[in-house]
Amino acid sequence: MSQAATSTVETSAIRKVAWRLVPFVALMFFVNYLDRTAISFAAPNGMNADLALSAAQFGFASGIFFLGYILLEVPSNLALHRFGARKWLARIMVSWGVVALLFTWVDSAGGLYFLRFLLGVAEAGFFPGAILFLSLWVPARYRSRILALFYLAQPLTTVIGAPLAAALIQHDGAFFGLAGWRFMFFGVAIPAIVLGIVAWFYLVDRPADARWLTAEEKAWLTAELEGESREKSGTSHEKKGLKQAFCSGRVWALCLIYFGFIYGLYALAFFLPTIIGGFEAQFGTSFDLMQKGLITAIPYLPAAVVLYFWSRDATRRGVRSWHIALPAFTGAVSVPLALFMDSPAATVAMITITACSIFAALPNFWTLPTRFLDGAAAAAGVALINTIGNIAGFSSGYLTGALHDLTGSYTLPMFVVGGFMAMAGVLMLLISRQPRPGVSASQRPAMARH
Repeated sequence: MSQAATSTVETSAIRKVAWRLVPFVALMFFVNYLDRTAISFAAPNGMNADLALSAAQFGFASGIFFLGYILLEVPSNLALHRFGARKWLARIMVSWGVVALLFTWVDSAGGLYFLRFLLGVAEAGFFPGAILFLSLWVPARYRSRILALFYLAQPLTTVIGAPLAAALIQHDGAFFGLAGWRFMFFGVAIPAIVLGIVAWFYLVDRPADARWLTAEEKAWLTAELEGESREKSGTSHEKKGLKQAFCSGRVWALCLIYFGFIYGLYALAFFLPTIIGGFEAQFGTSFDLMQKGLITAIPYLPAAVVLYFWSRDATRRGVRSWHIALPAFTGAVSVPLALFMDSPAATVAMITITACSIFAALPNFWTLPTRFLDGAAAAAGVALINTIGNIAGFSSGYLTGALHDLTGSYTLPMFVVGGFMAMAGVLMLLISRQPRPGVSASQRPAMARH
């Protein structure tokens, strides 16, 4: 095949993957993130009062989700590697949709804790499985672009989800006498079940099985992916098995970097609606339920725009260490400063900078593990990194609530968020200077160059 013909096949193959798989998997992620953060919208709108929850209890309920997720995340991703993404991601979605539906009838703090834990068990493996699935469909040079398109679902979940949650909550008592926050849980659970069933028939495990690719496109994608796999086999000793993924210092460094970003992400996700609800006492302003939902969404729309263009630059240049470290340091400074602003608008503007920082870094971060891990080691390594991130998810919810109860404000909790994000930036700069085992300086990936 001529170079021009190869270029045409390459362009069409990547375009088809981007249009046929990424939007659907991103929609799955949208529903996934909405279901796990729906509790943040319910809390200040009746749930905390009805269940008599303190800030620490709400934080614990928010965070215990991640303990259930952690228990089964690595086994779940290995099962996905063995049985295929189509079956496993569909199974996960239907399972978590059923559990999410049960929140409609929760009647105690203990019941809330149990269901949040069970939701984590049901969702275990979805996010790293989706990341791995998309990474195995495109060559490394396209992953930043593909993962950025996928990651757009996360900030857009709040942009769309916050007003949606507010609209559902406003139907207080309108459906079978359910309180508004209970009806909101019902409304966001049903789509997960429906999408899970659709995913069983829509997803395809590998390019060779995709009917929507031409024979030439299948051959090109398969050859490119197999070539990368062989190259990893020849240049890295970290790819050869499950044990190597868990014994890799680079994997553990990536775990800690991800911990810092996810701690910040979920501190904002779980407590931003509550912080906005406190504007009346802090600034003397008053907002109705829909206005609060729209204000909650404000930081995430610019975050989606920044995510897209920052990842586009990373795709053009190759992912560099500063594509991840610079957002980490920016977020580390902006998140505590938000609490020292003198108006709701200035506070939300500073929180917006934090949200932009977190979302700019995350899709580029996820291009790194599959650069030096493959096969079962990649499945385990990606799951391990996300597991440590989920520990951050639990920690941020519980510690933020506990520190608020201890100090009476969110100042100290947000300084803790800033500290963890600064740690992520420092570690990113440190590992970027370390060559991979068995790789010469001239062979280092773009992440190691400045």
